[in-house]
Amino acid sequence: SSSSLSSLSSSLRGERRGVGRRVAMTTTRAAKGDVILEVSGLKAKVSDTGEEILKGVDLIIRQGETHAIMGKNGSGKSTLTKVLVGHPAYEVTAGTAKYKGEDLFEMEPEERARAGLFLSFQSPVEVPGVSNTDFLRMMCNERRKHRGEEEMDPLEFYGYLSPKLDKLNMDPSFMTRNVNEGFSGGEKKRNEILQLAVLESEMSILDEIDSGLDVDALRDVSEAVNGLKSDEKGLLLITHYQRLLDLIHPDVVHIMKKGKIVKTGDKSLASTIDEGGFAALG
Repeated sequence: SSSSLSSLSSSLRGERRGVGRRVAMTTTRAAKGDVILEVSGLKAKVSDTGEEILKGVDLIIRQGETHAIMGKNGSGKSTLTKVLVGHPAYEVTAGTAKYKGEDLFEMEPEERARAGLFLSFQSPVEVPGVSNTDFLRMMCNERRKHRGEEEMDPLEFYGYLSPKLDKLNMDPSFMTRNVNEGFSGGEKKRNEILQLAVLESEMSILDEIDSGLDVDALRDVSEAVNGLKSDEKGLLLITHYQRLLDLIHPDVVHIMKKGKIVKTGDKSLASTIDEGGFAALG
């Protein structure tokens, strides 16, 4: 009958649509993630002296990608990280930076942090009079408010924090101490990664987290960072050494020289530098 024919054709159309949706979903999963950080033609100078440090940096990081920037001292690696998070010592003179499609330079530093941009410092500062637990809970709740989530009370937060401490092999007594006060270099670096874990940042920039770490601390920190990777997040490592990249495998390696990214490749680029120094790149 015509009714049975129409129902058959509609069910076939439905099946085709279902197949189409499944193919589209598969294709979407196979494609690279959305661009999370896009830097274009970025130039910046030291505010006080006017010395130009960044001379046209181009960089694109997508969700799920881990990038590493290597380069000699003075090449502009740390300056790039500080400019991206809004350090007042530097002034942007040209170029753009977009974070999740938004103009990064239109945002105050604290807005960038609330939106999920994180920088771990080479030399974390001590904050006397502020306990680690209070500091971490305040950070966490700022992020939660930004995302429209309920704030955590101290008891809830402790339950949230405990497994993160375990992953970093950090003694819970760290939490009662003041932020970084009297911490060793390795303890400060672990504390930085703990902050990253608590904030659940979408774009993390880790500036020489391997400096000053012994083998055990480097392994713990690297394992924690690897555990925080996801298909929705981006990661940028700044380092001099391949040993970090042997533990946190980058998808892309960039070489920075005189304020620009001059070469980009895969992890083998880091091996070339490790074996023959930057001169080996020609």
